[in-house]
Amino acid sequence: MGSIAFIGAGKLGSALAQALSQRGVAVGQVASRSSASAQHLAARIPGCQAVDAAIAAQADLVFLTVSDDAIGPLAAQLPWRAGQAVVHCSGATEVSVLQPAADAGAEVGGFHPLQIFSDPQRAIELLAGSSVAIEGPPALEAQLQQLAHTLGMHPLRLPPGARALYHGSASYAASFLLSMLDEAVTVWRSFGIDEAQALQALLPMARGTLDAAASKGLSAAVAGPISRGDAGVIARHLAAFTALGPEHAELYREFTRRQLELVQTTQRLSEAQAERVSQVISPE
Repeated sequence: MGSIAFIGAGKLGSALAQALSQRGVAVGQVASRSSASAQHLAARIPGCQAVDAAIAAQADLVFLTVSDDAIGPLAAQLPWRAGQAVVHCSGATEVSVLQPAADAGAEVGGFHPLQIFSDPQRAIELLAGSSVAIEGPPALEAQLQQLAHTLGMHPLRLPPGARALYHGSASYAASFLLSMLDEAVTVWRSFGIDEAQALQALLPMARGTLDAAASKGLSAAVAGPISRGDAGVIARHLAAFTALGPEHAELYREFTRRQLELVQTTQRLSEAQAERVSQVISPE
């Protein structure tokens, strides 16, 4: 594999570097804008040293685990060389931002673990079984695939130009879930149930829904009045949300429409049932 270095000792870099080390992959150097952060991370990885970015940039495989806005300037200022590989770990930024490294003869690519890194130690535990988006020329892609398998991750091959759509849509399965839960909590608060009680009730149902999706697929996992074509219940929901506020009704209407489309792919509803639901949720 050759020598490996990380430039960037934030949450993602910290989790990924430690995870590789724990799986027997030697991470020799860590650099960061904050020398204290680099030293803290290096101390957690056997055989690793905290160094300047210019020194780390001479490793055989360099991971750039900095913020998206910092990738381009960093790629432009470091002394890259032929025969090495430079990989950023952003989901949204195209690999073309590493063109300065490619111009110097390095192979460039992307390695984006599709996981949440708000808690790096928990993220290390979650990497196995998660997916990682990989992009690069054949030799580098093979090397990154090997690292993915070492981490127990499922590699996804991204074509050039797809990263913004890939990363943006992944938010629906990540932080956007929190916005949906926040909507439910807000509604429950209107009739006297606080956030702690609401989450205690709602989170087990959310986990059950995700488990059902994992075992059955999206369409077959749909439950509730939409899956049964129960237009009367949906009408009562919509009336209650409208009374609470038009924004609540609009959100419910849009998600009901999407759910109806999903259910129709399973042919669980007759055309008449689907039409009744569609009429109920149609704007007046």
